Amino acid sequence: MANPKNQEKSGFSDVRRAARLSIAPMMDWTDRHCRYMHRLMSREALLYTEMVTAPALVRGGAVHLLAHNEAEHPVALQLGGSDSAELAQATKLGADAGYDEINLNVGCPSDRVQSGTFGAILMTQPELVADCVAAMIDQSAVEVTVKCRIGVDDQDPEQVLPDFLQKVSAAGVTRFTIHARKAWLQGLSPKENRDIPPLDYDLVLRMKAQFPDLHISVNGGITSLDQAEAFLAQGLDGVMIGRAAYHQPGEVLLEADRRIFGVEQSKDNVEIVHAMLPYIEAHLHDGGKLHQITRHMLGLFAGKPGARGWRRTLSEGVSLPGAGPELVEKALVCVTQEHMRIQS
Repeated sequence: MANPKNQEKSGFSDVRRAARLSIAPMMDWTDRHCRYMHRLMSREALLYTEMVTAPALVRGGAVHLLAHNEAEHPVALQLGGSDSAELAQATKLGADAGYDEINLNVGCPSDRVQSGTFGAILMTQPELVADCVAAMIDQSAVEVTVKCRIGVDDQDPEQVLPDFLQKVSAAGVTRFTIHARKAWLQGLSPKENRDIPPLDYDLVLRMKAQFPDLHISVNGGITSLDQAEAFLAQGLDGVMIGRAAYHQPGEVLLEADRRIFGVEQSKDNVEIVHAMLPYIEAHLHDGGKLHQITRHMLGLFAGKPGARGWRRTLSEGVSLPGAGPELVEKALVCVTQEHMRIQS
């Protein structure tokens, strides 16, 4: 029977609406600086943190990992772990820190995650996942969700995935993001696991048909808003985009509000750069490094005139003494000059 506490959270409609399009949690990429920029580009999409392990928060006291800017909302915290008591404590910390959703990672295939018995390996232990999410729900003031794979190694996804969804939803989770690939924990690297296992979107669509009361988003290999719109039209509740949103954020996020949410968005990439300058200034004033922000901005003009000069100027100048917002403005000149040259 579903946990009524998490059923009540289905009333958190703003986050569920935002989940029509979400940006995947990506280690070393979707930190708070990246999320701040993404939020400038889309007011509506749901953003996710990098995975934060429950042991780091509970045993290590690394609560600084929960830091985020109020402008990021709606934003979800992704947790990794397999100890129900520890995950419950970490969930409470995340909810108290103001996150709009707490997500359990049941999909990451890295060796480090496997050794800690969490991530994709948990696809083999749905009962443990159910215990964990029940404990998390009990301590959370916001909705608890799960991101999973369709299976691991030699498992048969046709059998494993519906069994997993049934058991975990019975513990109270009603929103799942499914990466439509298996994770091969034996024989493939984490990088290879992002590309080599074949995608099975049809299985995810069948899971939505089999579990119509669950909110199901699809993830994996999605690179455009055209694809996102097609999945939504086929009845899925949400679409999660990862690397494409990071490497070509303008292509995904600047049009997302209009196309996915029906809300007009008038900003362009040049305006986003100007909007980032005060944020950069404040970060440097607080002792931060310029590259901590600009590394996330390199793809802003991907495929556009002047993109090469933009990337080169930022990459070559970011480590120079005294580099600051003026370097970003200098890089932007490469874009505007190239645009003017083409127009003339």
